[in-house]
Amino acid sequence: MSARALEVEGAFEFTPKAFPDERGVFVAPFQEPAFTEAVGGPLFPVAQSNHSRSKRGVVRGVHFTATPPGTAKYVYCPRGRAIDIVVDIRTGSPTFGRWDSVLLDQDGFRAMYLPVGVGHAFIALEDDTVMSYLLSGSYVAENELAVSPLDPGLGLPIPEDVAPVLSARDRAAPTLAEAEARGLLPSYARCREIGEELWR
Repeated sequence: MSARALEVEGAFEFTPKAFPDERGVFVAPFQEPAFTEAVGGPLFPVAQSNHSRSKRGVVRGVHFTATPPGTAKYVYCPRGRAIDIVVDIRTGSPTFGRWDSVLLDQDGFRAMYLPVGVGHAFIALEDDTVMSYLLSGSYVAENELAVSPLDPGLGLPIPEDVAPVLSARDRAAPTLAEAEARGLLPSYARCREIGEELWR
């Protein structure tokens, strides 16, 4: 498995080797030695796994968890294709306001690690795109927040031939600047502290 640091500090892309044969394919989308070497510590204790299926054009996000408690994620796409996006919304971060994206699909089996406090979004490029997540925290509705994926200040890479399909919650989400002005965004220093606590 190879690892690549993304433009958002603390986020990584992981690409495993696949083993196809006449029966199909075998692949390990998460491998602890490669993860630990790249990130600097083991994967967080898993509190919840999520599974979503989306039609082409669905945009989910930009979602984040109030910090504390914060949530780290490990995401991959076992079926279909999606542009997976990490957005640095941590105030005080050296990469605040930046984003990076990875094409996740059923051919490359790439995965993304998102550290505590960052925003996460994806754009489904095919019908029946499935996304699978491991999370460090359980879902608590009042802790789940969002920034608009259509924020022109972010300029997320939504393809021109995709008509974005958003939930009512995501359509009403504030821009990054509005969320910052309202005091909704997490602190980079606190996010780092919580991330280190997860390793311990």
